[in-house]
Amino acid sequence: MYSTLLFFHSWVRWLVLVFLVYSIYRAIMGYTKNKTFSKTDNAIRHWTATVAHIQLMVGIIIYTQSPVVKYFWRDTTSALQNMDVTFYGLIHILLMLTAIIILTIGSALAKRKPADKEKFRTILMWFSIALIIIFIAIPWSFSPLSNRPLFRTF
Repeated sequence: MYSTLLFFHSWVRWLVLVFLVYSIYRAIMGYTKNKTFSKTDNAIRHWTATVAHIQLMVGIIIYTQSPVVKYFWRDTTSALQNMDVTFYGLIHILLMLTAIIILTIGSALAKRKPADKEKFRTILMWFSIALIIIFIAIPWSFSPLSNRPLFRTF
């Protein structure tokens, strides 16, 4: 089950990134062109947050089952000497939790804004911050913190 969840988590990250980038794009277009915040914009806002939350839940399950994380918490002193172990034991989870909290706050605030321009501005600001944090926290194949393949296989 662990390897299946890891595979799923690795692939769903692309879905999260696509939703976030598309949400930000629509927010830029809506804000700069004074568009009406439509049902489609609201659905995209909602589904971006939903997909991110699903990814977070899968990530938390993986975190609780990961042998790397178990080693990190069992022997933190020596684990902190290894950047790969520290990344998965501490950095990745903290950054991703922070990003999802920011995304959630932004989604909730945008939903409650009275003016369309304010909704687009709120999404643009909060989702962009979340995206930057997520980019830092993903173990890209080129990341100096820890790297994994761009597309994980079984």
